[in-house]
Amino acid sequence: MALLNSYELPQGWKAPDFDLPNTEGQSISLSNFSDKKGLLIVFTCNHCPYAKASWPLVIELYSKFSKDIGVVAINPNSGEMHPEDSYEGMQQKKKEWNIPFDYIHDSTQKVAKEYHAQCTPDPYLFRNDNNESKLFYHGRINDNWQDESAVQERNLEDAMSALAQGKDAPKDQKPSMGCSIKWQ
Repeated sequence: MALLNSYELPQGWKAPDFDLPNTEGQSISLSNFSDKKGLLIVFTCNHCPYAKASWPLVIELYSKFSKDIGVVAINPNSGEMHPEDSYEGMQQKKKEWNIPFDYIHDSTQKVAKEYHAQCTPDPYLFRNDNNESKLFYHGRINDNWQDESAVQERNLEDAMSALAQGKDAPKDQKPSMGCSIKWQ
């Protein structure tokens, strides 16, 4: 597994729309979240140790901010290379991990490429600005993916709190890191 950092994008970058199936077979797009102040999109998967460590954190952030901020996880990995990341594997993990938000499948990897996603997890936080999703934060979840008790900086949580409160985006946005996306 190659370790990569997320790609730097400018604040205000407009989110490309998508239309992808969730684990229940329903079509999900940006418009599903138009009633929220923002949307957190996390490119992730089932097998990567960095992604596995992030799932409970993202679920916790959903529970804290779901009133104001939508959350969606997108799996762009090739299920052929990693069967655990297949659509069926996603359906199993949705139940097993009690994921309370949409987990969607980017089987063509088109959306991941449009977002310049590099690694799993790769979180993107968008502000709803007159029905346009504009990048507010793109960076790491926290400063210690291996030991929750040693975390000193909760970067994504702080960014979500700022967005929910109508504050400015964080100036210092350190890149996320994780396993490389498994491109077909």
